Order: sequence, then C-alpha cells, then structure tokens
Amino acid sequence: MVDRRNAGFPVGGGARTASRGGTRTSGRSGGRPTLEEVAARAGVGRGTVSRVINGSPRVSEATRAAVEAAVAELGYVPNRAARSLAANRTDAIALVVPEPEARFFAEPYFSDIVRGVGAALADTDMQLLLTFAGSDRERRRLADYLAAGRVDGVLLVSVHADDPLPDLLEQLGIPAVISGRRSAADPLAAVDSDNTGGARAAVAHLLARGRRTIATITGRLDVYGAQCRLDGYRDALAESGAVVDERLVAPADFTEEGGSRAMRALLDRCPSLDAVFAASDVMAAGARQVLREAGRRIPDDVALVGFDDSAVARHMDPALTSVRQPIEEMGRRMAGLLLQEIADRSGPERPRIILPTELVVRDSS
Repeated sequence: MVDRRNAGFPVGGGARTASRGGTRTSGRSGGRPTLEEVAARAGVGRGTVSRVINGSPRVSEATRAAVEAAVAELGYVPNRAARSLAANRTDAIALVVPEPEARFFAEPYFSDIVRGVGAALADTDMQLLLTFAGSDRERRRLADYLAAGRVDGVLLVSVHADDPLPDLLEQLGIPAVISGRRSAADPLAAVDSDNTGGARAAVAHLLARGRRTIATITGRLDVYGAQCRLDGYRDALAESGAVVDERLVAPADFTEEGGSRAMRALLDRCPSLDAVFAASDVMAAGARQVLREAGRRIPDDVALVGFDDSAVARHMDPALTSVRQPIEEMGRRMAGLLLQEIADRSGPERPRIILPTELVVRDSS
C-alpha cells in the first residue's frame, strides 16, 4: 500500500507566529485573527494571502513581505485542517517509482532524487509518500489510491515506454511532474538531465584518448533516458567519421549483474575492444569485474566510463570517469514545479527543464 511505504519525511513544520516589540496583536474581532484581517492589514486580496501561506512562487517579493509582516503583527496561525478541507487538499504528495524495490535500493540515482525532493519540501507542510509501482498489481492499487484523491500531486521517476501512469495522471487531472519520460512528447511537466549530450561527451573523451573500438552497455531501451544515452554514443561516433558497429552495443538493465552479462557478451563478440561506455556507474562496476577476470587492465587495455557520477564511481579502483548529472537538483526542481502547479492549476503550459551534465575525468579512462 502507498501508506505502508511512506518515506518518512515529516516535511512540514508547525506554523510560526511572530510579533513586534514582544507583543502580539489580536484580530479586530478579539478572537483568532482571520485570513480576511491579514489581507486587510497587508492591503491585498484574500487569494494573495492564501498563495503566500501556501508557498506559491507566483507572488512578488514585496507582496510576500507585506503579507508575512501582517501575519506576524496579527499573530495569524493558519488552520491547516480547515484549509485543507476547504481547498480539497491533503497536504501530501506521492513520489512514484515504477521499478522493483530491489533496484530502488541498489541504484544511488533514486536515493539522490529522494534527497533533493526532501530538501525542497523541508520548509513546507507537505508529507512525502514513497510508492513503488513495478508490477501490474501495484499499479492497480496505486490507481485506486490516486483516484480516491489521497494526494495533491505526484512526482513520477523512471518511467518505461509502455507505462500507463502518465496517462492515468492526465485523466485524473492530478498535478504531476515526471523525470525519465516515456518520450519527448510526454504531456506532463518534466525535469531531466541532458542524457544525449552527456553520452556524447563521454564517447568524445574516449576518442580523444585514442580509443577506436568503443563499446557501450545500455540501460533498458524502453526507458527514454537510456535511449537518449545510446543516441549520444552513436552521435559522437558518427561525428568522428566512425561507422557504428552494432556488435559493440550490448543492452542491459541498469543493474550490476546486467553490466556483467553485457560485458561478457561484448568480449565474446569483440575481444579487441579498447573502451566501454556504460550508461550507469552501477553497470560500469559490473563491467569492471568481468574485465578484471578476463585479465584486461583498466585503463591500459580497456578504458571505462560510466554515467551518474555516484558514490560508486568515486570509490571504484581505479576511480571511474563518469558523466555527472545533477540528480539532487533534479529532485528539488521537480518538487518546486509540482508545488507551483498545486498552488495554481491555471498556470502557463507545463515546462520541460533539461539540466546540463558534466564529464568528470578520473583514472579509469
């Protein structure tokens, strides 16, 4: 169940009150100050006060300061339960991962995304629910949960080409932001890294080091980001004038075991290869083990490059050259976009944000 897999982020703080000169001004009625009284004191409309209290970015800094000053002067404390009920809000968002739990805990990418999302929500009242939807049964249970209006929005990570979840979110009208789209045409707001450009830079680096028989280990090709990394690999070879040899392309599944299997297949097909670009650091770790078992020295005989620049890359021996993608920043940006969409559903067309990558050169290449 979704609730059972709560990520444990108590990401809201209680409402705070402040006063000038150590005194607290009560509302004109003598009771608890109201939203209308805050609006009158700040010289703005009731809706503007609501947007400030709910953390909407669609308020100028001057207006925000005026409202916050009025809140402090009056000692206004939002009635969170009443506000949620009146606005049909739950003050909860779901981070949905359509992958098996085993991959979630083995792949540093996911923990970094969660860390970024948690940082973005730390100063809000939003509760974060972590949900796995890697099987048909889990997806059906999630669909029932979402249709019941249990969350205000959804963050969707690592989606496969045939995944129905983005379409379901569109049908239900639930605010959502996706990372790892099914295709470039996915309708949801999206935050991603430059997968194609990062892979292109990795292969260009290997070419510049004099490598000529460059293989790649791909992630699952029903994942859009994995396909983009394969496109970048092919683009770099084509730009150098090389012919892409499909025997040098080995699909895997972003796991260490998958990287090992793909590396064995590559050595069987092309024993003269002198470089490998793996589409994740975890798969590169599997490839490294197979290369060592085969007596291939890294980087003397075979150069090795990964993708993610995770802790795996930094702790490998030799340290792994890897494409750094700003994963925590992706999580923060996703959460920020979702909060914006929840606060104002009539906003502009849903944005697509592509964050830059950077090649970090270490001893493996």
